[in-house]
Amino acid sequence: MKISLQRVSTKDLATLTERTLTVSTSGKYPVLTNHPLMNELTNHYADYDAVYTKKTFSGKGKVVAAADHDRDVAFSCIKAFLNGYRQVSSVPNFQDAEDLYQVFVQFGLDLDRMSYSSQTAQMKKLIEALELPANTQKISNLSLSVAFAEMKTKHEYFEDIFEEQTEANAGLRQIQSASTIRRGLEKTLKSFYSMLTALKDVPDWKDAYAEVYELVKSAKNSTVSRKNNNEEPE
Repeated sequence: MKISLQRVSTKDLATLTERTLTVSTSGKYPVLTNHPLMNELTNHYADYDAVYTKKTFSGKGKVVAAADHDRDVAFSCIKAFLNGYRQVSSVPNFQDAEDLYQVFVQFGLDLDRMSYSSQTAQMKKLIEALELPANTQKISNLSLSVAFAEMKTKHEYFEDIFEEQTEANAGLRQIQSASTIRRGLEKTLKSFYSMLTALKDVPDWKDAYAEVYELVKSAKNSTVSRKNNNEEPE
């Protein structure tokens, strides 16, 4: 009963192990009941089954990107308004627009094109500066209070969702990888098949060997079919 378990795909290995356990624990073969190797295989499979389909990343990337886009738009709208308003000296409070625009200049007119972390740091400082009493009054004079509150809210939402993504990704990386667990499963499964092969001519083991052998043959055929179709193991 020979099979190169390393060549068996991730999902096919799970299927092969599950079927081997189902046959071996069906009660038809008393010699396998509570066998130490069966117990070890059960434990390895339980660990493997829990992680072999786990995601590497949280999948929150699109949500984070959308939140970043929203805060970029809010920032750009205020910046554009101030830049245009400050250039019309005949309108009321044009100097307030000039003063606020210079605050934007101080923290970067292009911060919406910075990396997430750099933009977050600069946006935090920009918002703190704009919340100073003198600047708050200028924002009010230009009827920008709602727009500023919206920019601040969208920035805070981005920070929250970005933190969630970071924590989720960190948690996933801490889960033991399927490749690490797989090696233990392969070793135990190989030992189990070797045991059945060695005892295949013993009456109490003959039927168990024959049924498990069919499972192994099916898995081998699946691997060959995958190879012929130029598919890589998962």
